Amino acid sequence: MQPLVSIVIPCYNHEVYIQESIRSIIDQTYLNIELIIIDDGSKDGSVDKIKDILPECDRRFTRVYFNTRSNKGLCRTLNEALSLCQGKYVSMIASDDMMLPTKTQLQVEYLEAHKEVNGVFAAIELIDSQSKVLEQRISTHSEYSFDEILLNLHDLPTLTQMFHLNDLIEVGGYDENMKIEDWYMLLKLTKQGKVLKYIPQVVCRYRIHDESFSQNGLQMAVEMMKVIQPYRKEKRFLDIEFKINRLILKYNYKPKGIFIYYPVKYITYIKYWLKKFLI
Repeated sequence: MQPLVSIVIPCYNHEVYIQESIRSIIDQTYLNIELIIIDDGSKDGSVDKIKDILPECDRRFTRVYFNTRSNKGLCRTLNEALSLCQGKYVSMIASDDMMLPTKTQLQVEYLEAHKEVNGVFAAIELIDSQSKVLEQRISTHSEYSFDEILLNLHDLPTLTQMFHLNDLIEVGGYDENMKIEDWYMLLKLTKQGKVLKYIPQVVCRYRIHDESFSQNGLQMAVEMMKVIQPYRKEKRFLDIEFKINRLILKYNYKPKGIFIYYPVKYITYIKYWLKKFLI
């Protein structure tokens, strides 16, 4: 009997892409899948697009759950979805991204064969708003440590994730105060000793367009600073704090008030580096 896999799609204002995303899950070679779609208060035609394809989903999947309600934010939506999941494994994918057909099969087989692994990621293709493939992104690393993830030196694309559901629940789910929920989740998991692996095979397509949060450099940098605050006592904290501060200054430099977000503690950094490299 195949283990049940829960696939979650949180949707918000993606009427142009949502059916393409759902269809990529319908086309999975792996059979035992439950699909959970939560529309987070979309103001466009996303809900109608989802409803149009639901009959096909009902025929294809072991279980289908769909709900639309007022906007609560991504992390609350993901936590709501986790509470509904019944699978052994769980994957989340944005409503504008896509899975390649063998994604679920490949990762289930990997996790079943490697019982010590808590989550697995893989390579991606970058696509534009017209779904044209721009390039592939394939890492040469098979595993990343907590320090590498804290220093943002990892390449674990969120859309390729597959976790043991129990592990996400064990670490408390997603922090609803964080906008970079994926990075923070990786930190929580690896800090608790969870093993995350990477397979150098393309399994998903990540869409790049102007609406992507990752395109807003200043906002991204400020949110990165929030993510690292619980880890101030870590040995490498000042390295990543300095790196993020430089990004904030780059995107928000002002002759007066360049310390608008977090003071750049140059003396602290200098003392830290002297101690680090001279001892």
